Amino acid sequence: MWLCFNDCENLGRMPESVWHVGFLTKACAAATFLCGLYIIITVFLTSDSETNKYINYRHRQLFFDLNNSLTFNFTEGITVLDLLKFYSNATAETDIVELMFTNKALEPCPETSPLLVGPMQVEFSQPMTLDQVRTENPQLVLGGRYKPRNCVAVQKVAIIIPFRNRDEHLKYWLHYLHPILQRQQLDYGIYIIQQDGQSTFNRAKLLNVGYAEAVKEYDYNCFVFSDVDIVPIDDRNTYMCSSQPRHLSVSMDKFGFRLPYLNYFGGVSAMSKHQFLKINGFPNNYWGWGGEDDDIFNRLKLRGMKISRPSGDIGKCRMIRHNRDQKNEPNPQRFNRIAQTKRTINKDGINTLKYKVIQIEKDKLYTKITVDISEP
Repeated sequence: MWLCFNDCENLGRMPESVWHVGFLTKACAAATFLCGLYIIITVFLTSDSETNKYINYRHRQLFFDLNNSLTFNFTEGITVLDLLKFYSNATAETDIVELMFTNKALEPCPETSPLLVGPMQVEFSQPMTLDQVRTENPQLVLGGRYKPRNCVAVQKVAIIIPFRNRDEHLKYWLHYLHPILQRQQLDYGIYIIQQDGQSTFNRAKLLNVGYAEAVKEYDYNCFVFSDVDIVPIDDRNTYMCSSQPRHLSVSMDKFGFRLPYLNYFGGVSAMSKHQFLKINGFPNNYWGWGGEDDDIFNRLKLRGMKISRPSGDIGKCRMIRHNRDQKNEPNPQRFNRIAQTKRTINKDGINTLKYKVIQIEKDKLYTKITVDISEP
């Protein structure tokens, strides 16, 4: 703090030929503000000896983001107050003031959320609008982000959805999933990865893109990969990672609420960051429908991992009925590629991913990233 004021005083005495007075005044004011802000936050986070024993990840991440935001993110409309709100779970300026003076530390959320309700009625017959979903979810932060206010979430989860021309399905998915994920007390973000252009759809490559883009924004440690037309009908089916890769859409109505085959890993699945990188992510060369799920299962098996699942009752899901999309016809090469997983696992995956971001849209309900994944 002393250095900030002292330097400003000395710099102010230099000849105008060296320093422009107007610029100098603004620079000194900015430096003084940053120093003062740093001291206030430091006092806020460390003044209580008991609280200091439990400085959670938000506090550590706050300093990193403050440092970066003060240099470039202000041009994008992000303020220090926004960051303080996000990392302290506050929703208003008055909450920030209260937190700074009470210095309350948050305890970890319980492993099983007390807010769960169990089986739910899921219907797709009533019209749904995004405005309606926004109204239903006032606690969401721009980008489809949420974290519980009263405890620190057990996991930081990125929900990644491969997407193209499914706007009606997305409305239903957001309507049901946001409340479910909030009741599960997750620190989560929703990422819609939209394939640009009219080339053949590539689900697995879009999932790789979702992982790559999500880790740029936040230190997620769990990744849930979900089709946009699948909705769980029991919120005890938690969208979290476990010690083994987890398959969440265990019994869908499409298959008579049965697992179609033992090695099935499609629909909705969850992997920790470590598990995802261990299998080199997903293959990038499955263009069209089918095959990538079996390739992923082969990768898991080759790396010595097994699939974990909730029970058939808890893992029930409903699928929104629809016709097969154009440019997503069955992949004629899928069986040959599945047979080659052992050869391709190290050469085709997140380590060879190439794509171009066309647009990033930040909505209250989601972050939508439109990408060009066409082959060069």
